[in-house]
Amino acid sequence: MAMQTQAGEPGAFARFDLNRVPSPAFVVDEAAVRRNLSILKDVGARGNARVLLALKAFSMWSLADVVGEYLDGVCASGLWEARLAREFYRGHLTTYSPAYKPADLPEILRLSDTVIFNAPDQIARFADMIATARGEGETFDIGLRLNPEHSEAEVAKYDPCQFGSRLGFPVSQLKPEHLDSVDGLHIHALCEQGFEPLERIWAAVEPTLAPLLADLKWINLGGGHHVTRADYRRDDLAAFLRRLGETHALEVYIEPGEAEVPRKMARSMPACSISASTSRAYTSGM
Repeated sequence: MAMQTQAGEPGAFARFDLNRVPSPAFVVDEAAVRRNLSILKDVGARGNARVLLALKAFSMWSLADVVGEYLDGVCASGLWEARLAREFYRGHLTTYSPAYKPADLPEILRLSDTVIFNAPDQIARFADMIATARGEGETFDIGLRLNPEHSEAEVAKYDPCQFGSRLGFPVSQLKPEHLDSVDGLHIHALCEQGFEPLERIWAAVEPTLAPLLADLKWINLGGGHHVTRADYRRDDLAAFLRRLGETHALEVYIEPGEAEVPRKMARSMPACSISASTSRAYTSGM
């Protein structure tokens, strides 16, 4: 089954003159990016939540300063994205990967504000490395990704909760001792979806997690929240995020990716963006 995108509309660049830019190039409507970012900033403010850009969805660093005007930071999926984040972006940096190479982890710990692991045994395996980094003066939080064991994804290959998935530690197996060295929890189980699936996922896991949250600092609800879609229930999301944080005394994060990206994007391929308001082109390279 093919997944149909939920963003934008056909022919958004039908009247764009490709002769205006060098070719090959990526062309992005900066005004549309700013509209999306302003929506996300508003939801974060009203929900008292921190909003991070998922670099794996949109890492055009020529727009890093624009992103920094609106969002609280970025999330990386490994060493190279973490390096990119620290070179071009500002704010908080969360890094998550299903697995880490021992050779990469010291630099990831140095670059990141938060490093999320896939299972408690990973944290135990790298405990000495984590202690060494902190002994050298590095400051960072440790997170644990959970599998909520509640499927909402519309396409099986994008479903981290499907049978046999190894993305995240099963919530049904979580015990208090697994959180001894953990500062927060990460749940990512959506893909270009609305508010309702998020609401159902939290309803499914809250009874299990509630007794374990008192000693944690934050919860990260991952990405896949298509907040900038016209039909997204943004008021409900903002109220949900605020209520979650206040109920459990936690800082709340979300990591939208697709929601930042306007479908008004033409491929003519260095990465290049056009400001719709000023018609300036600037190239960031490939």
